[in-house]
Amino acid sequence: MEQHSNILKYKHLGIYTQNENVVYMREDCHVCISEGFEALTRIRISNTSTSIVASLNILNSDILMPNEIGLSDSAAEKLNVSPNETLYVSHLEPIESLSHVRAKIYNQKLDYKAFSEIITDIVEGDYSNIHLSAFITACAGDRLDINEISDLTKAMIASGKQLNWNKEIVVDKHCIGGLPGNRTTPLIVAIVAAYGLTMPKTSSRAITSPAGTADTMEVLTNVTLSSEEIKNVVENEGACIVWGGTAQLSPADDVLIKIEKALDIDSEGQLIASVLSKKAAAGSTHVVIDIPVGETAKVRSTEMAQQLKEHMETVGKAVGLKVKVVITDGTQPVGRGIGPTLEAIDILKVLKNEANAPKDLLERALFLAGELLELSGKVEKGKGRRTAQKVLESGKAYEKFIAICKAQGRFSKPVLAPYKIEIKAEKSGVLKRIDNRKIAKLAKLSGAPQSKSAGISLNVHLNDKIEKDQLLYTLYAESKGELNYAMEYYKNHNDIIKIN
Repeated sequence: MEQHSNILKYKHLGIYTQNENVVYMREDCHVCISEGFEALTRIRISNTSTSIVASLNILNSDILMPNEIGLSDSAAEKLNVSPNETLYVSHLEPIESLSHVRAKIYNQKLDYKAFSEIITDIVEGDYSNIHLSAFITACAGDRLDINEISDLTKAMIASGKQLNWNKEIVVDKHCIGGLPGNRTTPLIVAIVAAYGLTMPKTSSRAITSPAGTADTMEVLTNVTLSSEEIKNVVENEGACIVWGGTAQLSPADDVLIKIEKALDIDSEGQLIASVLSKKAAAGSTHVVIDIPVGETAKVRSTEMAQQLKEHMETVGKAVGLKVKVVITDGTQPVGRGIGPTLEAIDILKVLKNEANAPKDLLERALFLAGELLELSGKVEKGKGRRTAQKVLESGKAYEKFIAICKAQGRFSKPVLAPYKIEIKAEKSGVLKRIDNRKIAKLAKLSGAPQSKSAGISLNVHLNDKIEKDQLLYTLYAESKGELNYAMEYYKNHNDIIKIN
């Protein structure tokens, strides 16, 4: 244990810093003075049972006494510390794996051992956000070759829990993203599970979009389940749709995703490692990957999609997954809703076979469910889509979806935000372009995904004939302030929807 002079008393401050561990000490604290600690120094904090690494913030106010120490909420939770508990403070031993990060910055090749050491230290919490940013940036821009991507994926799989379903076939699906409203996953899970396949779906929250699958599902049911709870749901219903974060499947990925979100970076190598490590850790064997391609989608060219497809399938094979990649149309949003609640409404309309269900979302879900049924080998090639359609139209998919939601803890009906404004066409013509990125940003400025019921309900699609004053979309927000903020963006970007 540390020297007695390095003992401080913990005081709760209630400071939220997302995933970053931060420690707070007074500038006249005897430990700061004796150890020569400076602001932003990385130091180790210990109690009798565990220890964490945190970045030091130095205070010159009376929030803390000289013999007290404060922690950010995330740091206090990881240390499981109580007010007035004694904590021990020490210098951080050198982080050896940072030498690999520096090597990658200079474009040297890394092997499995190097990635394993980096990922282990990330999971342990030894990397600050600065270190994480350096690692992500060093790997971005096609700086990882196919062997490095495979090794990074294997290291990320090994870093957390791995589920085993004792089944020969466990299916999964992932979309690369970039298309607002593209919420096919809950529909696919409901269809293939109703057909009889096992599909334990772990999904992420939004990274740079107005909603991730986990955000949308959280409107309808609980998504924060432990590994044991996930197992119970899947054993009872054959499927689940949960947030992957609490299940500790590829935990490094959840840390990296938060930094990628802040940097607004999607590195191809880390994207592949992120997706496939989660699939393998979740115990999947057969995976369909959807890559939408469009001028304002995440993947902008067919050439880029083709390269990603080849890399995905190669890395999949290296980690023991049967992967099929499909390249789809990414020129416009899918469905009507953009934002968690609005997308949940779309999902339920499709599952209930309602006449006014968004047809593009329906068709996309049937196509991908069909691909997954065929990949599993349980449905003959060429008959997947028709099989999926029969399951959906029979009502079995809706029944299965409700059963999954209830098994996860609840089924709640979606409720729209109280404030809205309608955006109408300023002229007549033909709708020629919808900017995916700008309409997604507009939905985010209205409050999505943090405000679950905020977002956009889109009334039009590409090549529609538009009349002057026709309703293009409705903007929803949970407060007038957010609605006004979104409207300011709309007024300055009249090219979100282009009509000629």
